[in-house]
Amino acid sequence: MSTNSGNNAFFYLAFRISLVISLVAFIIIFFTLWLHIPKITAFQYAFIATIVILIVSYEVVRYFIQKRITRIETALIQLANKQFEELYEETYIRKDELDDVIIDLNKTVLSTEKELQRLNRLENYRKEFIGDISHELKTPIFAIQGFIETLLDGALHDERVNRSFLEKAMRNVTRLNILTRDLMEISKLETGELRSDLQSVTLKDIISDVVDNLQYKANNESITLKIGNIDPKIEVLADRNQLRQILINLIENGIKYNKPNGQVTVTARIYPKNPTKTLVSVTDTGLGIEPRDIPRVTERFYRIDKSRAREKGGSGLGLSIVKHILEAHGEQLIIDSIINQGSTFSFTLQNAD
Repeated sequence: MSTNSGNNAFFYLAFRISLVISLVAFIIIFFTLWLHIPKITAFQYAFIATIVILIVSYEVVRYFIQKRITRIETALIQLANKQFEELYEETYIRKDELDDVIIDLNKTVLSTEKELQRLNRLENYRKEFIGDISHELKTPIFAIQGFIETLLDGALHDERVNRSFLEKAMRNVTRLNILTRDLMEISKLETGELRSDLQSVTLKDIISDVVDNLQYKANNESITLKIGNIDPKIEVLADRNQLRQILINLIENGIKYNKPNGQVTVTARIYPKNPTKTLVSVTDTGLGIEPRDIPRVTERFYRIDKSRAREKGGSGLGLSIVKHILEAHGEQLIIDSIINQGSTFSFTLQNAD
């Protein structure tokens, strides 16, 4: 029942009660006066009875209205004081028509409470994000500043030292570029600016292309990068460029956090739990992830080994980008890991019919 209909029903009920009481009172007063004061005219009887009835009716209606208006007033005070739980508990049970007003108020309050909680989460997230960005930007900037100051203080004339420092400065500039690129990417994903153009793509072709492009990086880290058995006929619905980004981020992650002479393998097969989908997996023989860290590895800037991650030049946003792209595809990242044995990052994609 809507608020307006609840109000109308309540006032109609109060009016009927008042009317019945008024009629009964009118009859009683009229005959009482007629029996005990015979000299008063009928008009005077009616006038006196009407005055009394009006007073009685006013008190009856005031009682009903004031009682319920007080409840609404209390609810509004609790709302103003953000006493959401008390308000909800006190007015949850519907007792009469006017409670529809409070029930509707409850709905508004609960909606407001959720919105306030969402805004608080966003504000905390914003503060945390700004703090993370500040820290991530300061590290390479201060490093570059230190290298340049050292060169200006005299090391510039030492060819061996200045080349080493310039190479280190260049690595930090590259890291800044990667960080800026990934920040722009994740910002577009979160705001919905970067949309997924789903189309039928041959999965093995994209995997082969990405693996070929990353072979040089894997060789430099003494990592064997290979493709497992993949049916060349498998076609999936995906955004080609975003799928490439997912594979690049996962494979680079496997290379970065692997053991010396380790291995990264990319596989794809029909998903056993849902044959209409294909399961793509990137498995490494790295250090593994503690169970407590698995839920957090897709958070922005979250690193299990911060010093190792910065040494390898990562932005700390790779897995977060993967998560957002998969969510845009209606999928999710699945992580399985065993300490000192390695990790498997998997995701599903809808098969193209």
